[in-house]
Amino acid sequence: MLIASYNPEEMGDILVTITAPDAGEQEVKVAGGVTQITTAKDHQLLGYNFMEASSLLPDLKGQKGQVFLTDEQVATLNDKIAAAGFDDKLVADHDPKFVVGYVEEITEHPHSEHLKVTKTRISDDQTVQIVCSSPNLEQGVKAVVARPGAMMPSGKIIWPGALMDVESDGMLCGFRELRMKNAPDKKGLWIIPDDWQEVGEAVDFEKADTFFPAK
Repeated sequence: MLIASYNPEEMGDILVTITAPDAGEQEVKVAGGVTQITTAKDHQLLGYNFMEASSLLPDLKGQKGQVFLTDEQVATLNDKIAAAGFDDKLVADHDPKFVVGYVEEITEHPHSEHLKVTKTRISDDQTVQIVCSSPNLEQGVKAVVARPGAMMPSGKIIWPGALMDVESDGMLCGFRELRMKNAPDKKGLWIIPDDWQEVGEAVDFEKADTFFPAK
């Protein structure tokens, strides 16, 4: 997994890359304009920060937020990592993180009256369990699924986890979480029209923005 973020207005010219969720105590090493973050106990790589990132990757100029790195850009970063004396390399990740899902099944959450447990199909051959509290959740609808590794517009990263002791592998997304242009500011999933996109496809947010008329 590889998540990259660039926000020069708040952090300066630094590219942040994340390969795993925060876990306990961390060890930080800095060399050659690269900061390596690992777990303190077993030295699992959590990510790298790259200083003067726009000099390293000129295409970053003008970007803000999550960055989707090409194979060539990842190779450039790995050259920088090696030059700084670090061994752990980054691996490009091109799997879409926001996909069209289909809610196949809904069951009651064993520890909550407000949460539901869904079986949601995210491709022809993959169904995942996602816990959801949306009031308009129904069986048989399509919705946006944020898969593990997705970065929400708020900056929050979706990781596999559990909600009240029930495993949840992703998130069913609503208008508020997605911050879609002209979408209603209300709680609830964006129910995707059945003929809009196929299950498993990467969500076309540019196309989705046209779904809601300008106010």
